[in-house]
Amino acid sequence: MNKMLPNSAEARDVAYHFHAYTNARAHEKNGPVIMETGKGVRVFDNNGKSYIEAMAGLWSAAVGFDEERLADAAYQQMRKLPFYHNFSHKSHGPVVDLAEKLISMAPVPMSKAFFTNSGSEANDTIIKLVWYRSNALGKPEKKKIISRLRGYHGVTALSASLTGLPNNHRSFDLPFDGIKHTTCPHYWKDGQEGETEEEFATRCAEDLDAMIQAEGPDTVAAFIAEPIMGAGGVVVPPATYWEKIQAVLAKYDILLIADEVICGFGRTGKMFGCETYGIKPDIMTMSKQITSSYIPFSSFMINERVYEPVADESNKIGVLGHGYTGGGHPVGAAVALENIKIIEERNLVQNAAETGAYMQEQLGALLGHPLVGEVRGKALIAAVEVVPPKGREADFKPGALGGRLNALMAENGVISRNMIDALAFCPPLIITREEVDEVVSTLGRSLNQLEAEL
Repeated sequence: MNKMLPNSAEARDVAYHFHAYTNARAHEKNGPVIMETGKGVRVFDNNGKSYIEAMAGLWSAAVGFDEERLADAAYQQMRKLPFYHNFSHKSHGPVVDLAEKLISMAPVPMSKAFFTNSGSEANDTIIKLVWYRSNALGKPEKKKIISRLRGYHGVTALSASLTGLPNNHRSFDLPFDGIKHTTCPHYWKDGQEGETEEEFATRCAEDLDAMIQAEGPDTVAAFIAEPIMGAGGVVVPPATYWEKIQAVLAKYDILLIADEVICGFGRTGKMFGCETYGIKPDIMTMSKQITSSYIPFSSFMINERVYEPVADESNKIGVLGHGYTGGGHPVGAAVALENIKIIEERNLVQNAAETGAYMQEQLGALLGHPLVGEVRGKALIAAVEVVPPKGREADFKPGALGGRLNALMAENGVISRNMIDALAFCPPLIITREEVDEVVSTLGRSLNQLEAEL
């Protein structure tokens, strides 16, 4: 709980600021933690307290919190051309350069890049284009989209429908009709007794196949999924999962949308999560680390299979009636280009692979702790699942232990994020082994504190 002196920043925040992903009534009572500055992997609040930001903000500050080159890229573009749009055949240099760069980086052949302002907007737009494409192909019935339970794809109305988390639907009258959710591929939680990872992956694929059959293959347009599930608890796909899922989609001519908003630009030890898992998507969503979130910005790429019918339909109608004022913003595009240069020049993808392997090893050493049920992850994204003491499972509501451990971590100088009882770690790609040691030792200390409390 934070002290809120009259007219303090904390008190004014409570008075005037309506927060995202926050219990509004609890916020009125407790107030905010207000961050002032950042340096490297650390942020500092307005009382001078230092934290390692082990979530890179929101899975996103790839190059840390004080990269001068990104500030300079934004400033120089602000001076040259602070705003322009891409409506009605207009364009500008940074967006042309970025589109070309993204297409050249794609792990599978892609045709065009489209620009939006957030991952939610990108996924929302993608679904509209999938519907548009189905109409262009003379298949107006082929509109259903299959997502996954615990998947996360954003919070705009369509994207929130794709998201498979109950609290993103409750009281919002979501999900929309035509959005379906299939099995979450979490082997530790959902695997059956005696079932191998490969057998579980087969069951996931069979569940998807059965859903498609039940809905009618001619009514299902696309399947959307993250290479590694992020906000649903850092769920790593079981062995052979992606191979088997893609075989089902190919069988029914269903588009594959890879949501790379968290995994993209190095998080999994490859430039894209699709490369890590051998995924060959028709559409790829990108945001967060594309600019290290220094500027709101997002994009998606589509292949020729998607682009050609959409282009034909826009010609038939006379316009593609969709776009955003800030889509492809020149300042965002300039920052994205410089951010990608930094990731490449400093070998941050390699650092994610190597330092990430070390992080996974160090976190894995906590598996012997009585409150740790599972450690899972890949490279620089991980989760530690907190479990109640044996025999006391009924004493704790879901999220109680995870929430308390997350609070202890913050008190001890590390920012994480609990997703129910899974504590997530997704630090900036620049993190060092020494900083990983600091994070893991703080987690060990916090676990011991929690155990003592219990």
